Amino acid sequence: MVFQPPVKFGIFKNRRQKLIARLKEQYGVSSGVVMVAAGFEMGRHSFRQESSFYYLTGLSEPAAILCMYFDGREILYIPRFSTPRGQWVQVFVEGPHDAAKIEVTEIRYLGKDNPGYSFKVLFTPEKYETLLTDLDKYIVPGVKLFTLHDMHNEENSMQVSLYKHLQQWLPVLGANVDACPVLYDLRRTKDEYELDLIYKAVQITSIAQKAAADTIAPGRFEYEVKAAIESVFTGLAGARPAFPSIVATGMNTTVLHYTQHNKELKTNDLIVVDIGAEYGNYTSDLTRTYPVSGIFTPRQREIYQLVLDTQLYIESIATPDMFLRSEKYPEKSLRRLAMKYLDDHGGYGKYFCHQIGHYMGLDVHDVGDYTTPLRPGDVFTIEPGIYIPEEGIGVRIEDDYVMADDGAACLSYELAKEVEDIEALMQERK
Repeated sequence: MVFQPPVKFGIFKNRRQKLIARLKEQYGVSSGVVMVAAGFEMGRHSFRQESSFYYLTGLSEPAAILCMYFDGREILYIPRFSTPRGQWVQVFVEGPHDAAKIEVTEIRYLGKDNPGYSFKVLFTPEKYETLLTDLDKYIVPGVKLFTLHDMHNEENSMQVSLYKHLQQWLPVLGANVDACPVLYDLRRTKDEYELDLIYKAVQITSIAQKAAADTIAPGRFEYEVKAAIESVFTGLAGARPAFPSIVATGMNTTVLHYTQHNKELKTNDLIVVDIGAEYGNYTSDLTRTYPVSGIFTPRQREIYQLVLDTQLYIESIATPDMFLRSEKYPEKSLRRLAMKYLDDHGGYGKYFCHQIGHYMGLDVHDVGDYTTPLRPGDVFTIEPGIYIPEEGIGVRIEDDYVMADDGAACLSYELAKEVEDIEALMQERK
């Protein structure tokens, strides 16, 4: 099940063409260029491609820049290294001769040689000399430059920083237009290729949840459960965590993003396991809450069942006209309706302190406009929770869904979550 990089790049070319067509229509311009930068290697060979760049190219090469011209040309700029990079790390795009393979018009070297085989994140103009020369020739009055300039998304911090340096070196660039709203809208609706990868990530995570349940026992530690989970990610599919795994027991169950993992599991405690594998750059996010002893106490069962009932209720009403959250339309806000359900069933709304869910895709908290209603093709989570610090009880249940024309379909439907099924799963422990 190990992910193999795509060998047909037409799907990515189609996405680029859709983006250009939408930008032309929305801004009423016929001359322009969209510039999108790849991610950078951080530390020693640690690299995860920038999500929007991957969405548009299918490439996992660092430090590249893609320029998509409104006249149809697509030029990929890649770093030139003084040492053959392929001798040290895996390289997919070796040089200009690979243009046809990845379905772009041309591949050019970004600028002068970089010493060694790795591109250091130290912005200097000579590294971008060719790109700057080409942009200087192309950017004239009437030509719009589009970049990813969403200042509210930390994923774009490197894009913004790079553009500021380019603008400093080449003042003719002037003001740019943020392409993120259009690109994010395209990324929000998942195609069949994306859904297949997300479903595989969900399957891997479901197996890892079962491994967690098999490991949980009094006297063990949170880090042992985490190790069992992440060994499944690696051993089953060469996958990696989509986010830092959360394995929290006792009072830690009430800490939403707990990652310390040093507490011993006690007989009468719960343990929250919030994890997600990343497969082929696509993410998953599943949470289960288990009784360490294997059997819920009456109070734990009461809270767990209420959280589950809330999730099943929200799942039943999640349709394309609803919102994950909305202040403007509270009667259609799944978050508001979850709060009301909890309040109507014991006044527990005050113990639900986060959103009901989030979009999911290339990023675990994926891009998408929460002010617009859900629509077919959206992938999102439903994750109600109750956290009662004074009792040391925290329960969260989270599943992944895709929106269809008539409602939400659960991608993680095979993973146990009914009280009896959780307890039965715990009894299967080795």
